[in-house]
Amino acid sequence: MTQPAQGLLQDRAVVITGGGTGIGRAAAHAFAAEGARVLVVGRRAGVLAETAGGHEGVRTFRADLADPGAARAVVEAAGDALGGIDVLVNNAVTMRSAPLGHIDRDNARDQVATNLLGPLFLTQEALPALEAAKGLVVNVTTAGNQRGWAGHSVYGATKAGLDFLTRTWALELAPRGIRVAGIAPGPIETPIAEHAGLDAEGIARLRARQRDRVPLGRVGRPEEVAWWMVALARPEASFATGLVLPVDGGASVVF
Repeated sequence: MTQPAQGLLQDRAVVITGGGTGIGRAAAHAFAAEGARVLVVGRRAGVLAETAGGHEGVRTFRADLADPGAARAVVEAAGDALGGIDVLVNNAVTMRSAPLGHIDRDNARDQVATNLLGPLFLTQEALPALEAAKGLVVNVTTAGNQRGWAGHSVYGATKAGLDFLTRTWALELAPRGIRVAGIAPGPIETPIAEHAGLDAEGIARLRARQRDRVPLGRVGRPEEVAWWMVALARPEASFATGLVLPVDGGASVVF
């Protein structure tokens, strides 16, 4: 069992949605390594338990952010488990690939509910706790918003919307002492492509295309995104709000 660290974020209360795999799992471990107390939220109890396994500072709560009552339930669970919320990481995401002309209405609704409305209503519900803590909201968007992405119009639109919410909330919440920032990952080695319905061959082709587009010549690791989340929560970052930071190996600056 990993013992709680004595770090710069000692005893800070951190809620991370989509914490069962990929970036969310890496973020949970990174925050816990700095001494934070972490509540990971997700749809699947099994993968949440894997995230928490061996990490004393990580607890779990099962919820689907697309459900209308989920936001209140998550905030109440954070109050019970952590005593409040210092940092809220809106990372939960769902993606379904389809070009215009073949978009399924139910899949589109699920993406909008999870990727856009989920963060909106969870952040709104968490405002009293965040204001009491003079806290931080981190929205996980995508560096892909810098260009079109064929077959992913709904997913991309939800993430572009989340970028707008990030900047708007930064203005609205600054007088309440709450900072808001976005992290925009580029190609990262996570299970999201598999969850989107791609088979092994399709994923291999996708990764090859991604490597070709990234100036650094590789796909990123979840830990490389999580590092920036932790950095934004540190005291030295207290003057940063309203930014959306690409972590994409330079892909967003390629013409």
